[in-house]
Amino acid sequence: MNTLIRFRKEKDEFFNNDHHSPLTHEQQHVFTGLKYFPENPDLRLDVKIEEFPEKQTVTMQTSTGSIQEYLRFGRFQFTVDGNQTELTIYENDQEYFLPFADALAGKDTYGAGRYLEPHRLPNGNFLIDFNYAYNPYCAYNPRWSCPIPPAENRVKVPIRAGEKIFSDHY
Repeated sequence: MNTLIRFRKEKDEFFNNDHHSPLTHEQQHVFTGLKYFPENPDLRLDVKIEEFPEKQTVTMQTSTGSIQEYLRFGRFQFTVDGNQTELTIYENDQEYFLPFADALAGKDTYGAGRYLEPHRLPNGNFLIDFNYAYNPYCAYNPRWSCPIPPAENRVKVPIRAGEKIFSDHY
């Protein structure tokens, strides 16, 4: 079993059985597993980040109307299905955060967007693996407060990797 399949299986087990799951008790009773795009090796990227010379603080609105602050860390470019696009990585307490919404948002993926945690590699580049893109907890249960991807991270290309839209009607 490869790492991605194991990760997805463990996530389903957590969602179905753990009391820290974002699912309600009622949702857990009918939950049969999250839906994903097939693994796409072309969307596992080793990218050089163009760091911003000044790390500006940005305020992201959340799904519950509150705000969260992040630093704009840097930007990277990549190609999806022959289309060049770019996204911004944010930083908070020395952790990297990549919220984004693509052309599939609201159709095949969660309408407010998905998240990734980019990993800095020893060579200074970042690993951006869209196969691990996931829905924020507010996609499953409105009691959670989740940052909404800013306009600069709403792209017009479809990113067919990672988690699909959630439905609790199985």
